[in-house]
Amino acid sequence: MEVVQTAEKNIRTSAMLRNLAETPDFDSFVDNYENAMEEPTFSVHLSRLCEKNCLVPERIIRAAQIDRTYGHQLFNGTRKPSRDKVIQLAFGFAMTVDECQHLLRVAGKNPLYPKIKRDAAVLFCLSKGMIVLEKQNLLESMGLTLLGGNWQHEE
Repeated sequence: MEVVQTAEKNIRTSAMLRNLAETPDFDSFVDNYENAMEEPTFSVHLSRLCEKNCLVPERIIRAAQIDRTYGHQLFNGTRKPSRDKVIQLAFGFAMTVDECQHLLRVAGKNPLYPKIKRDAAVLFCLSKGMIVLEKQNLLESMGLTLLGGNWQHEE
């Protein structure tokens, strides 16, 4: 099978994988799918998410319970997030489990793993659409480390 010319950025991963396995020439594959293989920086990805969902960073930062200055540094790319901060942002965006796992991948962080009790609790909260406060309460009740260190709910 010949690799089909494409400029499409949103091609399905399964289609790319199938074409990769069937291509005789890796350079041609890269030429055909270069746009689809570009990974935006974390800050660009956050900005695109805000645009796509008609949201402003300030709202996400507040909902994620991240310090305002630190949050804006994440959005403008001057700071790199910890894994916990990425997860907090996922809650700020009210993401699904899959969306959170993708956000972690874009940030270069390990995905949530259900065999780790704390990760399982976070996955449970994401799957139930819980907000940050509910997640932190569950972690605390289980004796697990809260996300974001010394987290305090703002009244």
